[in-house]
Order: sequence, then C-alpha cells, then structure tokens
Amino acid sequence: MDIRRRNNIRITGRTDGPTVVLAHGFGCDQNMWRLTVPALEEHYRVVLFDYVGSGGSELSAWDEKRYSSLAGYAQDVVDVCEELDLRDAVLVGHSVSAMVGVLAARAAPERIGSLVMVAPSPCYIDSDGYRGGFSAEDIDELLESLESNYLGWSAAMAPVIMGNPERPELGEELTNSFCATDPEIARVFARTTFLSDSRDDLGSVTVPTLVLECVQDVIAPREVGAHVHARIPGSTLVTLGATGHCPQLSAPQETNAAILAFLRGLR
Repeated sequence: MDIRRRNNIRITGRTDGPTVVLAHGFGCDQNMWRLTVPALEEHYRVVLFDYVGSGGSELSAWDEKRYSSLAGYAQDVVDVCEELDLRDAVLVGHSVSAMVGVLAARAAPERIGSLVMVAPSPCYIDSDGYRGGFSAEDIDELLESLESNYLGWSAAMAPVIMGNPERPELGEELTNSFCATDPEIARVFARTTFLSDSRDDLGSVTVPTLVLECVQDVIAPREVGAHVHARIPGSTLVTLGATGHCPQLSAPQETNAAILAFLRGLR
C-alpha cells in the first residue's frame, strides 16, 4: 500500500530546510499540530502524518496485532521516514508518541537525528521508586470505562486530560477528536498506551533530546519529566508554564518557542 496515502502524509514548509516530523498522540491526529506548523514552516520542512487507525489514515490497513505494541506505531514512523527518504530528521512526539520516537530512533538511527518529547510518559503506573501518576487499579478502571462506553468516556476524560477548564473549547476539541476515532481501534491504542512500560528504553537514546513538561499535567506529572530527563543522557528538560497534557494547543506560543530554541541549537 502507498505509505503516503496509508498514513495521510502532508508536507509543508521549506523544501530545502531541515526536516521536522510531527507525531500525534492517542485519540488524536495531525490536526493537533495546527498551531505549531506555522511557527516551523518558515525555516523547516514539516512532515505531518496520521498513525494507521487515526485521522485521515487508511483504516483498512489497521491490524490489531501490529498496533497492540508501541513497536507497531514506531514502524509507522519508520515507514514514513523511509518513504520520504529522510535523514537526520527531528521527531517531535506528543504524549505516547514520545516513546514511539525512542523506538523509531533506535530502529532507524540514520533517519532520526534528534527527539522532542512533548508531555512524555514512559510508564503510567506507579511502582516502587517511580511515580507514573496512576495506580494499576486506576488504569484498569480507565480501560474498563473506555471499553464499556467509549463516547461517554471521551466526553468525561478529554476535558480532564486537556486541563484548562476556564477554556472549555479546548476540552471540547479533544472530545471531538477522541469521538472521531473508531471505538475498537481506540480500545487497542488505549491498552497499548496505558499499559506500556518504556523506562528501560530511555537509556538507548543517543541523539539530542528535548523533554517538554507542563507545570501541571494529570497524565504526566512533573516526576515523570524528571525521570525521563535523568534516564536520557545529555537531554534538556524544559518546564513550560502551561497546564494540561496538550500544550501545543493550550499554550502554543510558549511550546513553539521552546521547540524552536532547541532546533536552533542543533545547527
């Protein structure tokens, strides 16, 4: 299958500039980056795509076995990079896509030369010496609720994930994004996301890495950002004044400024 169609690839910005690939998180699509793209495209070649099963991707290509592992999503990233013959691209991954980026960079080191992790979490479940933000029981309840009534779960959880209750339009946008996803595909992606544990993969990162955390985030608390930063040698940690789990929408100027400062430092 044509990868460009399968993953709904869209390219904008400078054809002769360094390449930045933007990878969305669970329940979302490339539209989540619409406030970031204008800040990048003046100086960079910007690649957007949807994971199979999300947004405008080719849904017939979705396979439960493949996408029951983060490696399946990482393969989507590698496929996109290979299709476009990218070299030393910057992969900007939001939420679970930050860990997908770790796997993709390890699988295709010639394709991905640096990482930007926006609100990353390598593990959502608390354990001895690690705070992920949720107990195992919390995650079980979250997944059971999602599987029993996905639309109801989306309406209840999206505003919590987005944060910024004084701006309800943001939560509504995330709700609509969640609700646009096929419930069966969302069930698999959610289990893949919230049951994942990528902590042991962090030490394999050898490329320049920016970790962006929010000052308050119910999905990825500050302890998670500190853990990711500590486990990736030479990484840079920036704490945004933003709240919620989607700073590219809730605080785009601050988020874009941090990304651009990191990109300029790569030159």
